[in-house]
Amino acid sequence: MSNKQARVPQPVESERIPLKARKVSFSWEGTPLHWVPGDPFTTHTINVLHLLLPAGERWFVHVYKQVLPYIRDERLREDVIGFIGQEAMHSQAHDEVLPHLREQGLDPTPYTAQVDWLFEKLLGDRTLPPGRARRWWLMERVALIAAIEHYTAFLGDWVLNAEELDRRGADPTMLDLLRWHGAEEVEHRSVAFELFMHVDGGYRRRARTWATAFTALVFLWQRGVRFFMENDPTLLDGKATFKDFHVRGRHGLLPSTGDMLRSIPRYLSRDYHPSQEGSTEQAIAYLASSPAAVAADAAVTVADDKRSAA
Repeated sequence: MSNKQARVPQPVESERIPLKARKVSFSWEGTPLHWVPGDPFTTHTINVLHLLLPAGERWFVHVYKQVLPYIRDERLREDVIGFIGQEAMHSQAHDEVLPHLREQGLDPTPYTAQVDWLFEKLLGDRTLPPGRARRWWLMERVALIAAIEHYTAFLGDWVLNAEELDRRGADPTMLDLLRWHGAEEVEHRSVAFELFMHVDGGYRRRARTWATAFTALVFLWQRGVRFFMENDPTLLDGKATFKDFHVRGRHGLLPSTGDMLRSIPRYLSRDYHPSQEGSTEQAIAYLASSPAAVAADAAVTVADDKRSAA
């Protein structure tokens, strides 16, 4: 029996927009170590993004450049190229937070070295003969990215609506980084899944790689939070527990446990399509007001005007 899905999930056509990379920049001089005031646990739980994303999104880009020759649909190819540009910028933006953490006494190198090994060695290219084996490994990684992107879109939608962070006085520069990134994750949330469906689409592979991705994300995230809490120079006995996460989720400072659990059957549904989650309209509205994105667009306009005048 075929491993293909009997029904191909259909996108919401109105959610499709051209993707572009926004060359944003952020200044971290005024951002405190605990950028959610008085709440190191929430701060460090979200800070794990800065540890995982630079290597992870470089890996996305590397894998997608390899899969481009397999794409037979020009519109999807354009989406994938736009996705590559956005992911490369995300990697750079989060990477630039790490020196700021070091200046505040939190050196993430021991943890990021492990993350680099995971993406570059364990999930990197393998010496395989051309043909079936090499394609199998490429398709496995394409499916893993689709599963991971389900959660980056989930987190992007969450942070766009996380009003409690504003009420608690979270640092506006860090919020802008997170919401700019989150908005672009919502904006391109369908690309990874549609690419997987285009080049493979096997349901068993989708379910298997979801289990791998979810397990790895939970493992890496809790290790990252523990690493930050134990090495925070301002904490005498920094600890991280699931109860801390659950309580802050109930208060709106982090994604709720229930919302995360409900995201699982959605991805595993045979009718799943990412465009049915989140709001492109909301994402675009934030990108139109984000200080960093607005500055990036203005810089492009100035550069274009100079070229036109030359």
